[in-house]
Amino acid sequence: MTSVKQAPGWPFRDLHDFLRALEARGELKRVKVEVDPVLEVTEIVQRVMKEEGPALLFARPKGARFPLAINLFGSMSRIELALGRHPQEIGEELVETFDRLNPPSLKGLWASRRVLWRGLAMRPKQVARAPVQEVAEEPGLDALPILQCWPGDAGRFITFGMVLTEHPKSKRRNLGIYRLHVYDKNKTGMHWQSMKGGRGHYYEAERQGKALEAAVVLGGDPILMLSSVLPLPEDFDEIGFSGWLRGSATPMARAQTIAMRVPASAEFILEGEVPPGERRMEGPFGDHFGHYSDAAEFPVFHLKRVTRRRHAIYPAQVVGKPPQEDKFLGQAAGEMIGPLVRVIAPNVVNTCAYVGAGFHNLLGVSLRERHPKEVLKTAFSLLGLGQLSLTKVMILVREDVEPGHFDRLLRELWFRFEPEERMLILPVAPLDTLDFTSFKLHVGSKLILDATGEPLTSAEPPREVTDPRSFDQRISAYRLLAGGFLVVVVEKEARDVLARLLPWESLGPIRFVVAVSPDVHLSDEENLLWGIFTRFDP
Repeated sequence: MTSVKQAPGWPFRDLHDFLRALEARGELKRVKVEVDPVLEVTEIVQRVMKEEGPALLFARPKGARFPLAINLFGSMSRIELALGRHPQEIGEELVETFDRLNPPSLKGLWASRRVLWRGLAMRPKQVARAPVQEVAEEPGLDALPILQCWPGDAGRFITFGMVLTEHPKSKRRNLGIYRLHVYDKNKTGMHWQSMKGGRGHYYEAERQGKALEAAVVLGGDPILMLSSVLPLPEDFDEIGFSGWLRGSATPMARAQTIAMRVPASAEFILEGEVPPGERRMEGPFGDHFGHYSDAAEFPVFHLKRVTRRRHAIYPAQVVGKPPQEDKFLGQAAGEMIGPLVRVIAPNVVNTCAYVGAGFHNLLGVSLRERHPKEVLKTAFSLLGLGQLSLTKVMILVREDVEPGHFDRLLRELWFRFEPEERMLILPVAPLDTLDFTSFKLHVGSKLILDATGEPLTSAEPPREVTDPRSFDQRISAYRLLAGGFLVVVVEKEARDVLARLLPWESLGPIRFVVAVSPDVHLSDEENLLWGIFTRFDP
């Protein structure tokens, strides 16, 4: 892989530095006309994303006092600029360092000296004066250009709020992005998803009958913003990791109304607390699975104070049907943290969480089987590991197969999969809070397909199929994918169509038949994966 040349001024001190660097490279466009944060910003950003366009800075958001920056990380080139190198280099460096130091040796320590030296930067730098505290104001969200992304959303949502909390006992920090449904000028929902770090801190505080203090960090240097996205192990400090990534400690200042320190170089800090026992309906919200998540009760964030820069910029992102900006954020996170799976499960060669499937809904894993059924042992291990525990469908393939190509997965399923011994369904298991297919919050089913064994056939999969529309007029379109995987478009009565189609003799040697609705574009693989994997319960 070609190493990325670091830009002048890297690492960037704050969001303003990053925006100047983007503009110098032609990766930022300023929008000077008035634009409404309610729906209109989304419409513009959608067109820019589809054209693989630049980051945008809206100078005059309607009804707001501050400019709006969006699509900051909507390309891999911008993420590489922020990190100073390709994210895959970071992942490989972490694994190589572990290998050199296991077992410890003087040679390994010397070879890893640069990585270990950067570890000193994981301890944040305490500062007395902070740019983010140049102005202190009474609680009020009405001045911010907070988005309503989609017509069916329940209102405006803060979509790039980095929520900083501390564990009530250990005081370990968590920094994660959780959406905040704005109820009024000083209260929002706190969408702490199941199994996320902030939710764990609140759980412990609520057990003690105490409010959990929280700071919503808006903006910051790009490495801090990217670190807040990473699926790091629980209680691993994202702020500390950002210091390691940039090689310099994150400056932190004491907050004004809560007993914690906050990133000094942010744009805004929303200081507040989440009381115990209080719930309020949050949502619906057009989420990154491409569907509206239902309204449900979540904790409530009470805003106590706003501190900000004099010339603050409000950051946001559009969340919705893939692809969006989170496509590149998710890819970068996978390339940085994904290789660490090999440390825990040494027989894993590579993994790929598919963007079009919303990441959690389809995971391809290539691995070695060193003893009987080791691949299933490894699959169970992965399903108990951090955010991988939210995986819905996992396809296991041999070590020489690249799991990031869907057609390769399908070919392996053709040659090496049969359902009696190589398929496992877990009917009740943890599921992504955003997944609606089980009709039960946080809980659903999982499917493991094992295509690592000896070949079961030498026959090549079919390359064409008898047109199923001639058999059932309710089928409006179809596509035969690799490995005898047939997708049919059905507007209604899909179960009945499938029940009639499967025994049809003219269908031929088809291995899988999947029905999708007419809004799925069969020629677009990313959209096709979305149509298949975000809409079914195994």
